Amino acid sequence: MMPRSMLQRIVPFVNARIRWSHRLLSMSAVESSSSSPDGEEAVLMTDNCIRRLKELHAKGDYGKMLRLSVETGGCSGFQYAFLLDNEKNSDDRVFEKDGVELVVDNISYDFVKGATVDYVEELIRSAFQVVTNPSAVGGCSCKSSFMVK
Repeated sequence: MMPRSMLQRIVPFVNARIRWSHRLLSMSAVESSSSSPDGEEAVLMTDNCIRRLKELHAKGDYGKMLRLSVETGGCSGFQYAFLLDNEKNSDDRVFEKDGVELVVDNISYDFVKGATVDYVEELIRSAFQVVTNPSAVGGCSCKSSFMVK
């Protein structure tokens, strides 16, 4: 039998993992409003992602879009980069849902098409993260870097 102090240390981690799994299962990310008019594979946003972007708009970053890009580097070869941006470039793909926009440049899109972006609050950080990516085969535990299929 496990000592009581060991159980008290493990329970918060187990609870956090259960909440994370529940969030992934209950994502309402697949909706027709999040796909682009061209019929291309959309980059999806979870309700948490949309909620956080709306909070940022309310705090003065109104009109800024969340820009997702892929850069070389990170422990697995490529890494995700997020930025609040107010400019659209000619090669950007824009994905809109509930009044907020996610922007992905054309080169990065090939690495993230069909992916889902979430806003995750943890003890050590709060950040936008790509939680599912059909183009990735693996990654680091930091969830910032990935390997391409």
